Amino acid sequence: MYFTALLARTEDGWEASDTELDDVETLSDLADLAREASPDEDTVLVLIEQEEAWFGVVRVDGEEDPRVFVSNAAVAARSSYGELLLTDELLGREPGEDDTDLDSLDLDGTEDGEPEDAVADGEEGGTDAGAVPNGPVGDAGLLTDLGISGKELLALDGDALSEIADALGASEMLEAVR
Repeated sequence: MYFTALLARTEDGWEASDTELDDVETLSDLADLAREASPDEDTVLVLIEQEEAWFGVVRVDGEEDPRVFVSNAAVAARSSYGELLLTDELLGREPGEDDTDLDSLDLDGTEDGEPEDAVADGEEGGTDAGAVPNGPVGDAGLLTDLGISGKELLALDGDALSEIADALGASEMLEAVR
């Protein structure tokens, strides 16, 4: 189960709205959706959470490139919403770089030179340079000017979105759209 919401900063504080991401296919589409929520080009935060497994924050300030933080990239990578956020750039890959070289695959399930029993025992081979890291990725400092330091963001778990909204003074608005 996912929860997604937009928090748009206005002259009067924060306005929250729930949003559907079914028609969003890329981070660029998500940024455009966020920009639509703020006609004055103010800060908009897109908050995404999957049942306390991972959360993501996308910050859009006017026409600037979106800034992204994902709490656990490996878990988010298995999610359709997580795939929106985990761009090649965020993961430190060249655009279009593939995780797997299909020509090097050995169809019996083992790598060349690796004993067959290593795979049977559940041991992993080496790590790919393009593998998704197990842990947080992105700009942990994207909320610093709003009162949440990078260290605090990295320490969040559980109901992280409520804690973020509380620190921003927007918890009532966020809860109203849950």
